Amino acid sequence: MSDARESMKTSVTELLQEPQGEQTELLDKYSLETNNIIIDIKIYTLEGEAVPLYNVSIANISPTTRIVLEKIRQEFVSKMNLEDIQSFENAENIQIIKQEFKTEIRHLINKYFPKTDEKTINMLVNYLLEENLGLGKIDILLNDPRLEEIIINNHKEPVWVYHRRFGWLKTNIVIPSEARIRHFATIIGRDIGKEITNLNPLMDAHLASGDRVNATLYPISNRGNTITIRKFAEDPWTITKFLVDGTISADAAAIIWLSMQNELSILIAGGTGSGKTSMLNVISNFFPPNQRIISIEDTRELTLPSDMHWVPMETRLPNPEGKGGVSMLDLLVNSLRMRPDRIIVGEIRRREEAEVLLEAMHTGHSVYATVHANNAEETVTRLTNPPIDIPKAMISAISMIVVQNRNRRTGTRRTFQIAESTQTGDPRILYQYNPQTDKLEKINESKHVYDRISLYTGMSKEDIDFDIKQKVRILQWFVKRKIEDVDEIGLKLAKYYMGDLRLD
Repeated sequence: MSDARESMKTSVTELLQEPQGEQTELLDKYSLETNNIIIDIKIYTLEGEAVPLYNVSIANISPTTRIVLEKIRQEFVSKMNLEDIQSFENAENIQIIKQEFKTEIRHLINKYFPKTDEKTINMLVNYLLEENLGLGKIDILLNDPRLEEIIINNHKEPVWVYHRRFGWLKTNIVIPSEARIRHFATIIGRDIGKEITNLNPLMDAHLASGDRVNATLYPISNRGNTITIRKFAEDPWTITKFLVDGTISADAAAIIWLSMQNELSILIAGGTGSGKTSMLNVISNFFPPNQRIISIEDTRELTLPSDMHWVPMETRLPNPEGKGGVSMLDLLVNSLRMRPDRIIVGEIRRREEAEVLLEAMHTGHSVYATVHANNAEETVTRLTNPPIDIPKAMISAISMIVVQNRNRRTGTRRTFQIAESTQTGDPRILYQYNPQTDKLEKINESKHVYDRISLYTGMSKEDIDFDIKQKVRILQWFVKRKIEDVDEIGLKLAKYYMGDLRLD
């Protein structure tokens, strides 16, 4: 019997457990809507719990209706034979089979709810279809834009989520069986032509929405099957949001903007979850609209203003036979033949990638990339030692290093350091984050960045300082006017580059 059939046979509906204990503080509450189903979300602390709870409840389906829906589900599953389920897992045209199942579910709903209006029928059909053939309650979490990560560790503990505001939270959703978790992974992999099996127990994939997925099977993960989903930011971070959130200061953002305007290359460093890609997305707002931008990522995470001349590209893993893979290096080499003005790289991991990037810098391309390192000194150490292992003198081609940091206790993300590269490849710190004041403080005047800008533009130090002040004023105006949308910021900056931006 297949994993899909077994998971449906045991229980398809994820359990919504009501936590036991006394609620001590309501932190937030809001509602979501998915397929006409209203979902109420409450986030609160509970006595005896180490982290706050994320409580999901379905508002417009009564407990009685849910009991009847469970009966419909049971009848629906009993009518499905093994061949149907196997064909569902292997069919190329999944939509045809989904439509067949939708017709059968609609028939059962009409049988048990004969006087229901069409809108409600469609809502119940979508609810049951998702419970039986989709990701169930996980889809509710995927529809919450406030969440960054969704974690299934095994069927014995609740699903965990990482909330933009509150950090790690424990939900009241429990997956009923290991077979169900494996079935979820199979569904996700099947949609992009990947398999997860006992012989291939690790899987990297992505959903149609762009959300990144990693799955592992027991006994590789020895407490049970796991799924980790990093959500794609539909509403991406922008410079205005960073300023409002206190992630970076206006004067620090202005010198980054000036550097990018003058085509200096920048490397963004930080630990896992520190906001490296978010910062990369934010500074990409500063590109002039008349330049061609090529971005290269393992999984698409960047969202640039829609009016930019932008070509996003993604790597591809080889198929089970080891064929068809397209690596970061393949795309980097190819991008140099596409006449780019700017090249964005999701992450530097290997020497070959770093060498191609540095070669691109030396041939006149501006490059922006991320790397795992916790501070500017460590960034240079990481670049000059295996597995990247490039000569230290070559690092001088990178004009600036921006370091991001996440406080794991509070969940806050901050720009930790901004450094310029000297001719020897050593970092010289310009801005340093002070955790006592929660401020990014200027500790040194720029020398090398100013010298490079002056060399290529003829601007004096006074000219550069005046330009930075003008940029600070524009950024503060963005905050005042609440200009936060990535496309709106793109349009305003396009006007700035054309000399047509008017501040009221």
